[in-house]
Amino acid sequence: MIAAIKPAGSNTRGLLAYLYGPGRHDEHTDPHIVAGFATLGMPDPGRDPDATLTQLARHLDEPVRLRNSEFGKRVTDHVWHCPVRTAPEDRHLSDTEWADIAQRIVEAAGIAPPGDDLACRWIAVRHADDHIHILATTVREDGRRPRLHDSGIRVGDACRQIETDYGLRRLMKGDRTAGRRPTQAEMHKAERLGWDQTSRDWLQDRIRAAIPHAGSAEELLAHLEAMSIAVKPRRGPSGDLLGYAVGRPGDLNKDGEQIFHPGGKIAPDLTLPKLKARLETTAPEEHPTARRDQSATPWHQAIDALDTLHQRMADDTYAQAHITALGELIEATAQKAPAHLHAELRAASRAFARAQRSQIRAENQAAHTLRRAASDLAHTSTGPDGSALATLLAALVWATIVAARWHEANNHAHQTEAARQTLHHLQAAADRALTPVVGSLATRRPNDQTRRTLAHDVRAAVPDHADRILADPVWPALATVLADAEAGGHKPHQLLKEAAAQRELTTTRQPARVLITRIQHTSRNPAPNPRAEAARRRSVMVTQFDIEGSSTTYPAPPMAQAGPIHKRYR
Repeated sequence: MIAAIKPAGSNTRGLLAYLYGPGRHDEHTDPHIVAGFATLGMPDPGRDPDATLTQLARHLDEPVRLRNSEFGKRVTDHVWHCPVRTAPEDRHLSDTEWADIAQRIVEAAGIAPPGDDLACRWIAVRHADDHIHILATTVREDGRRPRLHDSGIRVGDACRQIETDYGLRRLMKGDRTAGRRPTQAEMHKAERLGWDQTSRDWLQDRIRAAIPHAGSAEELLAHLEAMSIAVKPRRGPSGDLLGYAVGRPGDLNKDGEQIFHPGGKIAPDLTLPKLKARLETTAPEEHPTARRDQSATPWHQAIDALDTLHQRMADDTYAQAHITALGELIEATAQKAPAHLHAELRAASRAFARAQRSQIRAENQAAHTLRRAASDLAHTSTGPDGSALATLLAALVWATIVAARWHEANNHAHQTEAARQTLHHLQAAADRALTPVVGSLATRRPNDQTRRTLAHDVRAAVPDHADRILADPVWPALATVLADAEAGGHKPHQLLKEAAAQRELTTTRQPARVLITRIQHTSRNPAPNPRAEAARRRSVMVTQFDIEGSSTTYPAPPMAQAGPIHKRYR
């Protein structure tokens, strides 16, 4: 059951004309009052042929007129309007049941608290099987205004209880992180202009698409302007940015002027302070010996950044920061992926927007590595090879599962559902990206003896999942990956254990496919030789000693020769 409180209005007679009228498409049937503040003596134009809409409006507005005649400041925003609708699959409720529901909603909202004889005047009009409209005038009989702060939350809680009591479809409890629903006027305007989205939805997609490209709020606005979006910054006397609003090209008011929407009215996490917190955090200092793999592409660096995500979820503020940054990485991936994956990845990014935000305050600096990976990917000019793309998408699938589990553990119902919707799209994209990779690997399958030896490694490394892996149709492709890795100096048994540790296999649908992507990423470089690495370190130490001013130069010891790689397969 949805109860959508509308913005306050000023024309009681006008709203009644809509409620008792035929509707925009003749969808209103038998309009009549099912409940009200005092049904006795109240004119009902739907049941009494002598009653008029003007009489009913005057009856409801009487406390408003009395207050306005006694006080200098007139009340104009006095019309409270709340449609209440059941789900399409719910049974049709009787007038008596709707009357009880209306009473419970006005009590929860504060329009008519229980036992208050001086409450606001209100009615509930039914003109369809599946919904009613509650109209109230928000001046009490004693001239005071009702306390309606947070009425939406209280009404939502009442609806959840009504669903239980009446056996209706149960919706998730609100948590104040949802964006505003499009108004009917916005939807009708989009339909009239032939737009697929309302202006606020369209602008939200563009702002989220620009975030991975920006390192500050100023850069974000500049990027939006480059996308031909109208931007109206609000600045202080010093020139500092204090707020912003954006407008969709072609979205004009009746006077032909551009319509602007503040960021906070587009989505709760797109206010200027929240964007600054995400974009302008200071990068943490790296340890002097820390080195980034300069040979890795942004695609591989993004995979590496995701590999530690599950380790960052113990602290809630860190977890929220990483989930927010994960949304940026999904968006960057959607922008840079091949065209045949765009639709699924765009849908994944759009679905994950709700999962990115919760009531937990994020420690954004903690997710700098993941956010940097998203930025690098957004700015790269090189596309991924097939295996890198498949591996990244598989890593995004696992990261989304981790995010969904964290939200579920914290009772974030809406975010959990959003993550699950995202997962559906990501899995479809990952399966599509992996298909050509598997096909290519399968053409190079090792011989029977080699596959039997590798099967032994699988049973030893991941015994709990070995049967599923070896029965998977893509097992020959996994065998090819393991044989290639061993040729590069890696140990298949060790690679399998490491891959299973990075991504648990119990919940995966096809573990062999997960292992293909993980092992391809891990083994893309030859395995390091311990003796060669020790010799390199000694050489670096001697060179550093010489640079620091020693009068004696010690030659570096000769580099040890790597021993021959033992091959199991001839």
